[in-house]
Formats: sequence, structure tokens, C-alpha cells
Amino acid sequence: MSPSPAGHAAGNRVVTQDFDGTWEQLQSLPLPPSSALAARHHLDAVRAVRTAADGAHELLVAGRSRLTADLRDELRAEGLAVVDVVDVGGSADTGDAADVGDTTGGPVEVTSPTTDREPVPGRVWLLTSGSTGRPKRVAHTLDSLTTVGGDQPPRTWLCPYAHGAYAWWQVVTLGLRHPGQDILFVEPDELDTWPARALEVGVTAASGTPTFWRQALYRDPDAVAALPLEQVTLGGEPVDQAILTRLTELFPAARVSWIYASSEAGASIAVHDGLAGFPAAWLGRQQEGRARLDVVDGELVIASPRRGAGVDDVLRTGDRAEVVDGRVLLPGRVASDEINVGGAKASAAQVRAVLLDHPRVAWAAVRGRRAPIVGSIVTADVVPVRTDGPGTDPLTEADLSAWCTDRLPDHAVPRRVRFLDQIPIKESLKSDV
Repeated sequence: MSPSPAGHAAGNRVVTQDFDGTWEQLQSLPLPPSSALAARHHLDAVRAVRTAADGAHELLVAGRSRLTADLRDELRAEGLAVVDVVDVGGSADTGDAADVGDTTGGPVEVTSPTTDREPVPGRVWLLTSGSTGRPKRVAHTLDSLTTVGGDQPPRTWLCPYAHGAYAWWQVVTLGLRHPGQDILFVEPDELDTWPARALEVGVTAASGTPTFWRQALYRDPDAVAALPLEQVTLGGEPVDQAILTRLTELFPAARVSWIYASSEAGASIAVHDGLAGFPAAWLGRQQEGRARLDVVDGELVIASPRRGAGVDDVLRTGDRAEVVDGRVLLPGRVASDEINVGGAKASAAQVRAVLLDHPRVAWAAVRGRRAPIVGSIVTADVVPVRTDGPGTDPLTEADLSAWCTDRLPDHAVPRRVRFLDQIPIKESLKSDV
């Protein structure tokens, strides 16, 4: 399959803040054979993809804020030129760089690699999230990033993900490889207003993290509900039943799916039944082209045919897994889930799930806090559901304490609750949960 968008997907629509056209109409970027693009916005990123789609380039795409000075040095030492598109009327101000005239769309600045090596045509580098330390680089190809096969119904996708993230590439490859798959890219400064823009462009499918969906529903549920969505996709964070249920009820005609994917393992799990977790019958299953899933010592273990180059055949994911009523639930990270309260173990994920089940809680995060005698106590940050009309009593710490006391062992009940007036969201569209 040719990765070039000059074929049957060339007419797919691409919409960003500053562009509304097709892949074929996108202006390419003058990229060196091995390049790391520091993207200012989605238009930079998709122009780079358009350039590299012929399979002759080696490419890494990341937001400019992610490519810190030391990371730029590391990439150059590994043989990648760092490319910045120059802002109109000024320099990208990235240090010792050479101007390269871009005859198709403005100048770029190229900072040459400090190590000479032959490029690997067709290689696509991804940066991991860095949630467990410094971001790592994982090698893929457009083929390994294209995880949807077969004929697809025509759709216009919303893509709010950070440039170059694994989930971003999942949406991009849909538009690049499949006819009838248009994409509206949303920038971080559009997160407050994207539903109106999506309605204007004609979005019928949308992908985002649970935090992205919670934030949108918290800010303007009526605007979200007005969208004629046929496909709703979640991923990138633990996907709980509360958000799945709300989206299923809001879009009864849509297929609501959650996807488990990572830069290392690739897209490994896809669930479309509207339920949290996946069927326990999938454990140990071996099917051509599908990941083998196992639970070892309470941790999800994956053997994925779509893993990145050099990734272990069997990957310990670091995600906690538990089998409950025939479903394998993935509530959070193994390293951060357990809170030791005076020798008793509390699950941050379990406490968070109980809080999210409260009808007046829009978002919650749970963590341990050091305390004398007991070692740690359970604490929570909570965003209450917005209430309209006079006479509505505010949600209180006592309300939540009583709610949790009826549903959790005493040591797991939050002893401190901090109320926030906004759902916190990072550039990755995730919250710290």
C-alpha cells in the first residue's frame, strides 16, 4: 500500500486554523532526509506528513514546546536535523540554524545533526509521553501506525491531540490512507470553543481522552450534544464506566469505543460495547494480527504485532489490571495506584471511581498524602457538576465523605477534599490521575 496521499485519499479534506483544503493541496516542507519537526501548530505538522508520505524521509513530529534545548541536542546527536518553520516576519529563534528557502510555503530553519548517519527511509519516530520519566523515542512506520483496515464509512473526524502523539497519528493515518476520511484539527487554544467549529465543519466522528470529553461536557454540554456524531472514541487514560455511560446516553445513535494504545505497544485493544474494560475471554487469545493480552501479577502484559521497532515481544505495560465480573478493568498505573494507610492498602483508582459515581461530581483525582502515624492518607481533588438555579446547596466535603463511607472501607475514605472550579487538562489532553 503506497503511503502517498496522491492516490485515492488525496481529496480528503484537511482543516486547521489556517488551512481548509485537501492533502493534495497542502504545501510540502523542504525537509532534510532525517528530520525532527518542531511544530508550531497542526498545519506545520500535516505539511511535514504530506512531505514524508512518499516514504523517502525519516521523520519525528512534536510540538515546539516539547522539543526542549537538551532534547534537540539529543536528536541531533542521533542524526536528526531539527526543523523549525519560521514565523512570518521573524525567526524561530532556536539558536545556530541555517535558513532554507521554502518555495512552497515560507522559510524554515534547519539545525544540522551533530552525528552523520544514513537516513532510514519511511521511519516515523514517536516520543513517549514521559509520564514515567524522560520521553523515549519509539520507531514506527506509516504502515505500523495505520491500524484501521478495510472500507470505512465516510466521516469527518475531530482531532484535538498534540502534534505527533500516537493518538494524533491514528487519526492522521485514517485521513492519509482511507478515502472519505476528513479531519478537523483543534489547537489547544480552541478547547473552549471546538464544538461550534466542529458543527460548522460537519464533524461526525470525534476522538479524545476521557478528560477531554469531561471538560467539554462540563463547559458546554448543549453544544456537544448538538453534534451529529456517529463515532465517539476515547483513549489515552483509564476509561471508566461513568464517562462511557454519559457519552452513550448523549449520542444514542453513535458507536462509542475505547482504545488501548501506546507508542510502544501500538493499538492493542478496541472495545465497542459501551462497557469499561474488555471481556476476560480475550485473555490468552491468539489471533492473526491481534495482540495477545495477559494479566501477570495484576499488570496488563501485551504481545502486540503493532509494537514499535525494538520493543520487547512481550511488553509489561505498567497498567494495573483486575478481573471483575468477567471484565478486565484497567483502572490506572501500578506504580501510583496503591496508597498505604497505616498498613492497609487503598486503591486510588477505586476511590476515584466511587467519587465519579456521585451524580454531582464532574471530575476527580485521588492520591496519597504523607501523614504522621499512618504514613499516608487518601486525598482527592474534585470538580463539582455545575448547578443552575437558586437554592442549590453546594457540594461539600461532608457530602462526599458520607458517600464514600457507604461504599469504601474506612481507610480508603478521603480525609481531605479540595474543590476546583475547572477540570485541569494538560497539553496531552490528560489529567494527573
